[in-house]
Amino acid sequence: ILLFNYHENNSTMVQGVAIINGVIQNTNPATGELITSPSIKVTTISEIANVISKANVAQAAWSDLPIADRISMIRKGITAVEPITQKLADSITSEMGKVPAEALEEVTDANGLKGEWLDMVADANADVKLPGNGAESVIVRDPLGVVAVISPWNYPVGEIPLLALPALVAGNAVILKPSEVTPVTGAMYCEALASALPEGVLQVVQGDGDVGSQLVDSKDIHMVAMTGSTNTGKRIMEKCAGSLKRLVLELGGKDPMVVFADADLDKAAADAVGNSLYNQGQSCCSVERVYIEESVKAEFEKKVVALAKEQKVGSPTEEGVTVGPMVSEMQLQNVRTQVEDSIANGATKLYQSEIPAGAGNYFPVTVLSDLNQNMLIQRNETFGPVVAVSTFDGTEAKAIELANDTEYGLCSYVYTGDLKKGARVARKFRSGQVGINCYSIAAAQPGCPWIGHKGSGFGTHSGMDGFRSFSVPKSLVFTTSAP
Repeated sequence: ILLFNYHENNSTMVQGVAIINGVIQNTNPATGELITSPSIKVTTISEIANVISKANVAQAAWSDLPIADRISMIRKGITAVEPITQKLADSITSEMGKVPAEALEEVTDANGLKGEWLDMVADANADVKLPGNGAESVIVRDPLGVVAVISPWNYPVGEIPLLALPALVAGNAVILKPSEVTPVTGAMYCEALASALPEGVLQVVQGDGDVGSQLVDSKDIHMVAMTGSTNTGKRIMEKCAGSLKRLVLELGGKDPMVVFADADLDKAAADAVGNSLYNQGQSCCSVERVYIEESVKAEFEKKVVALAKEQKVGSPTEEGVTVGPMVSEMQLQNVRTQVEDSIANGATKLYQSEIPAGAGNYFPVTVLSDLNQNMLIQRNETFGPVVAVSTFDGTEAKAIELANDTEYGLCSYVYTGDLKKGARVARKFRSGQVGINCYSIAAAQPGCPWIGHKGSGFGTHSGMDGFRSFSVPKSLVFTTSAP
């Protein structure tokens, strides 16, 4: 997500979205038609200043409330979202093309955070007593102040609470800038959530990189939490360095899946296809590189192609469609360039589906084989409905070498019938999460942290470590027992 491109009255933004006369030109990627209702205006510089001022005033009173009271209000806010679950799902489909079942799952999962997950956030922020020799120290946690949350277009509901809720629980106020690609969805979710909170504690601003820059540059913003591209993360980091703002950055990925010959090949093939194509492949933790042991290459590829042929590309609202449009013409061209480059450089196209004629940013489900590490599709994020298969010699050393041969390190996956081997290989992968015979983000326990190694992130969100990222510890030291 690009945040720092200056705009005048008419401008292009992330994914080619335009601003005309201060209004975001919101487009349905399945049809190319403008979404005119509601009309989303870009927040002006003076309005941003007022939002930041209001947030700082509200934060002082919010942080004075007991954490139990803050949790209770946040739960009521999530409950206020539940009646508009279907409306939010429909908005996701309209704005970024996600198929309805996946869009509904996204919103339902976000609503589900109000139970055990929210209790864990509260526990992470609880006081901790450290006894010793008749004296005690107490570690308490202070909020940072006002947190700017910059959310992505590919999960326009799901990513917001993962960053905003721990910030709110810790006693911060939050200003959300939803992606300009999905402005209606982000605003709708936050307005419902904020309805149960004190005024000013959770606010929304809209716009492109200029708006993001105003937030990041402000001395009255005390932390930035962003999900987006690695390049954007680096720019935010540079801007925050001068004031040493706290950061949580969930960035890009080029996630590898290693399949040994002793794996359950049916499950491995199903996961390779399903997790390469979910959300049109537009997930930071999509499977983007599949390494199959050479001795079972033909068998595995046959299974992959058979499963790929079951997919249907088309309008997400059409019955039977499993893969919708790319979010934009720009993203469509990115995927097309990578696929064409790989074929021109010796890759084999095992399968390519049909796509609808006419309008819409559709790319065919594609299965590629015989890839090498120098191809664009093995180096750069693809973010498209492509299953990219290459081989390795079956040794653990080669599997580890290939999986780690990337600037990214968000997730990795290893499939084998030998769990000890799987654990050995997983420990050597340089990524934040590794699924052994599973898609890790779907199977992970709620306490698992989420942020990548290397160019895939900075800081942590989710899990006990991540929940504490939105506050700072302070030690109260007594020479007696603490009161």
